[in-house]
Amino acid sequence: MPSSTIQWFPGHMAKTRRLMQECLSQVDLVIELLDARIPDSSRNPEILKIVKDKPILTLLNKCNLADPAKNKIWLEHYTSETSACLLTDCANGDGLSAIEAAVRRLLADKLARYREKGMEGRRIRAMVVGIPNVGKSSLINKLAGQKKARVENRPGVTVAKQWVSTSIGIDLLDMPGVLWPKFENERVAQNLAFTGAIKDDILQLEELAMLLSAKLLALYPRELCARYKLDPEEIAELDAYDLFMHIGKKRGFLMSGGAVNERRTADTLLDEFRAAQIGRMTLELPQDI
Repeated sequence: MPSSTIQWFPGHMAKTRRLMQECLSQVDLVIELLDARIPDSSRNPEILKIVKDKPILTLLNKCNLADPAKNKIWLEHYTSETSACLLTDCANGDGLSAIEAAVRRLLADKLARYREKGMEGRRIRAMVVGIPNVGKSSLINKLAGQKKARVENRPGVTVAKQWVSTSIGIDLLDMPGVLWPKFENERVAQNLAFTGAIKDDILQLEELAMLLSAKLLALYPRELCARYKLDPEEIAELDAYDLFMHIGKKRGFLMSGGAVNERRTADTLLDEFRAAQIGRMTLELPQDI
């Protein structure tokens, strides 16, 4: 699946970029959500250019789907003097209790100036950014204590900005989730497709699942073999297509005549990877960038 086959809508990115630039002066910091399974691939390269010197709190979301050991590596990678990083799962609320302290630590100097001016009660304002389907709406609803943002397990649900108040003294500006107009990097394009950040209906799912099966064999052979009852020696030399077909046969996804039902195999492999039913997996590390 070459990267050139995956495109998004350039108009959406341009509109959201303008919206972010217009609103940046209204916020104290940026809360950026990344997919913990693909932190670099899920980071829109335009974000850092737009936010410039604003402090950034990075949330490695869906951390419960990602490899625990690799979560720690990414935590260190995204932590610096002007940024902080937390592991979160916005669907169930894991890690969200640490957000207030992290925000106040990042804004310590600014909050001290507010106190000196008698503005101690001033609410903090944060812009929430991230690609589609990364969990922004779930984060906002959890922090607001009620359903303020529409949530669905598919990309492209939030289409306009909205301000939401929370009980922790932080007002959140929810921005539409956007991908970039063109993917120059094949690794990034594939990772976004694997995790569901790109709408499945514009992809060739059988080809995508073939690529995923080969990637999982390279990164997590034990988990893949355990899930689909594969013999490591038997599949060691298989290419992506033959491995994919072998998984379909092992699962019994056969049509009349004994041919593998490729669409059912693809849907199952992608769904089970995305739900961590094969195992908790991370598809990239900082050294892959």
